[in-house]
Amino acid sequence: MRMRKLPWAEDFLKEQEVVLKDAAELAGSWKQKLKREELHVEIGTGKGDYWVNMAQKYPDIAWVGIEKNINVAALAVRKYTKLEQKPDNMLYIQGDAEEIDTWFAQGEVDVIHLNFSDPWPKKRAHKKRLSNHAFIARYAKILKADGEIQMKTDNSSLFEYSLIEFQEEGWKLKEVSVDYRREPHDEDVVTEYEHRFMEKGQPIYRAVFVKK
Repeated sequence: MRMRKLPWAEDFLKEQEVVLKDAAELAGSWKQKLKREELHVEIGTGKGDYWVNMAQKYPDIAWVGIEKNINVAALAVRKYTKLEQKPDNMLYIQGDAEEIDTWFAQGEVDVIHLNFSDPWPKKRAHKKRLSNHAFIARYAKILKADGEIQMKTDNSSLFEYSLIEFQEEGWKLKEVSVDYRREPHDEDVVTEYEHRFMEKGQPIYRAVFVKK
């Protein structure tokens, strides 16, 4: 179901310092800007649970959130604005990840997170999947040598597709789980969205791919 339009979203995002007006201007200098030695990027933040909570959990890491949908992005950034103490290791991009290799320099990013991305189930829409080979090529440009893609999904079809796509692109499969939350993983924040699937007893699929 498509999310309803939030009439306040566009103006709200323009007013927030955490939201970049022109992300490409920071290409090559994200770590200097956020004064951190490690840079993680979440593509498709949804309502911001992971981006906000992981940034607080790991204050020594720079966290950049990306979301294409302006209404969802507004909810994520609003979650940040409601924090009593605003972390200084966070920035946000409201935009299409097809441009990601213009926002970050070659080898600049340490880890990319893909959490519960849109599965785009119809075959003709598979090119829109964030684990499609065209996106993987963009990730390869901006990730450092041995940089990682950490992926979680509730969709078995998307998971299988992603395993094949990364393998065909020559990436190393470092970790794989077909029931990730069966055991506790305190190092990895559980989002509200993820909780819903766990309560229903649905497995969470997870894989970590390493750039060769």
